[in-house]
Amino acid sequence: MTTRDIETTKIALFKGKKIRKTIHNNEWWFVVNDVIEALTDSRDPAQYFKRLKERDKELATLTDKGGVQLVPPLMLDIKTQGGVQKVYCWHTEGMFRLIQSIPSPKAEPLKRWLARVGYERVQEIENPELATKRTRMLYKLKGYSEDWIEKRMRGIAIREELTDEWQKRGVKEQREYEILTAEISKASFGVTPSEYKKLKGLKRENLRDHMDDF
Repeated sequence: MTTRDIETTKIALFKGKKIRKTIHNNEWWFVVNDVIEALTDSRDPAQYFKRLKERDKELATLTDKGGVQLVPPLMLDIKTQGGVQKVYCWHTEGMFRLIQSIPSPKAEPLKRWLARVGYERVQEIENPELATKRTRMLYKLKGYSEDWIEKRMRGIAIREELTDEWQKRGVKEQREYEILTAEISKASFGVTPSEYKKLKGLKRENLRDHMDDF
């Protein structure tokens, strides 16, 4: 855990409850006990979690060993009233899995939302055009202009053509794509994407969403 991880610990409001979270390996990790307390009003979320795992053996396995591409919860540094302490946390995917196991009316809206998102993704697999429309809608909701959205969508298409060409030429690993992208950025603007994000004060945000036309 780095100093940067500690400094980026944030508070998320969830139905009026405070959910502590922190950045770890470039993704959000949430305090397990905070989520359980928010959804169940349990006075002893640790004990509730223990009973939950006794009922859901698959959840117990995931929290103990993880699964295919699913990392188990970790003890991370979180700011508390008593100072920075190691606290049991899980990433977003893990939290969604946890929520599915919680038999509480407060968890139902999230379960329905997850079902809806899953249904939309199935629709997009059958009709990829829906994914493009959804992307445009999300950018519009974020306040981007129609002109910016049009250029951004064109940029996405161009980027896909470029990475497809790289793949044809033998590029396979994600790290290789990152190196090639960094070289292009360095040659064009004098900075790599990671350096550019620091200049713009970005953390997990997409760098291309914070660029102007040029």
